[in-house]
Amino acid sequence: MARPIVVALLYNDIPLTASAGDDPVDLSPEALGFTPYFDLEDIPAEQEYTNIEHALVDAGYKVASYNVKDRFERLFKFLARRKIDVVFNLVEFFHGRPEQEMNVASFYELLEIPYTGAPPMTLALCQNKPMAKAILRSYDLPTPRSMTVRTMADFKSRHNLHYPVIVKPACEDGSGGIENASIVSTLEDLKARTEYVLSDFKMDALIEEYIEGRELNVAVLGNGPDRRALPISEIEFGGMPEHLYKIVSYQAKWDPMHEAYHKTIPSCPADLPPAITEYAQQLALKATEALGTRDYARVDMRMNKDGELFILEVNPNPNLSEGTGIARSAEAAGFAFKDLLGNIVESALSRDKHKSAGDE
Repeated sequence: MARPIVVALLYNDIPLTASAGDDPVDLSPEALGFTPYFDLEDIPAEQEYTNIEHALVDAGYKVASYNVKDRFERLFKFLARRKIDVVFNLVEFFHGRPEQEMNVASFYELLEIPYTGAPPMTLALCQNKPMAKAILRSYDLPTPRSMTVRTMADFKSRHNLHYPVIVKPACEDGSGGIENASIVSTLEDLKARTEYVLSDFKMDALIEEYIEGRELNVAVLGNGPDRRALPISEIEFGGMPEHLYKIVSYQAKWDPMHEAYHKTIPSCPADLPPAITEYAQQLALKATEALGTRDYARVDMRMNKDGELFILEVNPNPNLSEGTGIARSAEAAGFAFKDLLGNIVESALSRDKHKSAGDE
């Protein structure tokens, strides 16, 4: 009887808090004074990882779950003392810094351990939004027109962008720095918002034309010629208050006390004409190929009133919680949750087998 494949489910758990710039948002029941309703997108991390572990076991794998707790030595010792066939990589940051995500993947590379998801270079490129947009443009893929400001000395009053524009931190994750005030329609407001991003987030400001319209998420599974786009999920804003822009802001995602919370409702599959669906899926396949994602990814797009599509960003290692994001699209395609995770594991193992065969 063949030995079961051993999957190391690695994650870096943190308290149920989040922050935007210097303003922390504590989502714990103690801080709020009540137990909030959490959408599956926002469930406590430990339960999220437990659900993934159970699904992997149901898929037939032997699973060793481990919380690295921001300690590199723990990660090294864990991997060194166990026979691991593949790492299921859910480590998205280290010491609270999302830019360290690529270095964790680099560690797996140095140890020559197969792992799920994107390689270090792809993680770095996708996090740097201006760089990712430049690559997409080089492949003639549509993305909103933009400019990047590194310091206020670089700020130009004259530019070729059409208002309204949206100002984003260039290298943030999880909608950090994206809120209603991010969208501006005057030069005065643009300058003020740019100054805010530069000073509060200590990084470049990405300024791009705001695409008013429908927000689409296109999930992609697999590698190379085996890549496939799943049914498209749409974020609907029907309940969003009139004075708020229809965007997936930081507050809409993470702040249960904000009026935008729970006003971004996913719908899958999206109600789109077949031609638009096919085109969006083809764009997603080309975008993930251009940026070098592996195993699974999600491409976020906007469609304007004329039916034109614009790629906002490529997320190389998106949320895999059951009932959210890719899992929702996979379910619409006929995948059970355990089968989705199994597909990702087998994709990673297949890449390693091809690599080993090429070394012989």
